[in-house]
Amino acid sequence: MAHTPTKGRKLLFTLIAWTIGFLIFFPILWTILTSFKTEAEAIASPPSFVFFDWTLDNYVEVQERSAYFRHFWNSVVISVGSTVLGLLVAIPAAWSMAFVPSKQTKNVLMWMLSTKMLPPVGVLIPIYLIFRDAGLLDTLTGLVIVVMLINLPIIIWMLFTYFREIPGEILEAARMDGAGLRSEILYVLTPMAVPGIASTLLLNIILAWNEAFWTLNLTAAKSAPLTAFIASYSSPEGLFYAKLSAASTMAIAPILILGWFSQKQLVRGLTFGAVK
Repeated sequence: MAHTPTKGRKLLFTLIAWTIGFLIFFPILWTILTSFKTEAEAIASPPSFVFFDWTLDNYVEVQERSAYFRHFWNSVVISVGSTVLGLLVAIPAAWSMAFVPSKQTKNVLMWMLSTKMLPPVGVLIPIYLIFRDAGLLDTLTGLVIVVMLINLPIIIWMLFTYFREIPGEILEAARMDGAGLRSEILYVLTPMAVPGIASTLLLNIILAWNEAFWTLNLTAAKSAPLTAFIASYSSPEGLFYAKLSAASTMAIAPILILGWFSQKQLVRGLTFGAVK
């Protein structure tokens, strides 16, 4: 018989969960609050949490200085483009490993995952030289490709996990009804795995949006996304904390809004197949 937790235990677990959630969110909250302070208040000791002179001057200056919307559009193109391109590659790859397994499937999956263990700086020089010779430096096309490649192992792993939960008999029935490989993937497999594909898409958009290493090293100005937009507020003269916080808030706001409105779909996809 399943054990039913008492009200006290539920309350305790709820308080613990809210405490952990607040601790995780606190740096973001502090960044947002700092963005409304003056530079003097931003470095004041002891710091003021709420009772300070609120101002929007930092946001005005950041927009005038850095052309926020141009960087925002670059981030949208890079994150959405790399994720969609990754799904086009990962769905057939995950299908083949989930429904046409071989003795090497686990080894291939582990090899793909091992590529995430290599520090990015270890392959910076060869990729930089390839991009330079191919004319892809400081281009959105180049960034879409490189961000797709670094997130591709995660996309394939997640889709493979979701696809494994789909009964193979359904695909066999589709084949018996005359469905070809293309129809099987597009009209049978993909609709059944929509929750998993949606959560994979959302998670990888977030990862691509926050990618800083490659966007800082492979761009200059024309294709710079919001990560480069934030980095521009670290200068030899020092850190301007209030303006840096305003730039950071403007960079994370779109992804926070996306995560807020898609949280149900994201949780549903991440728990897809967890209960049989």
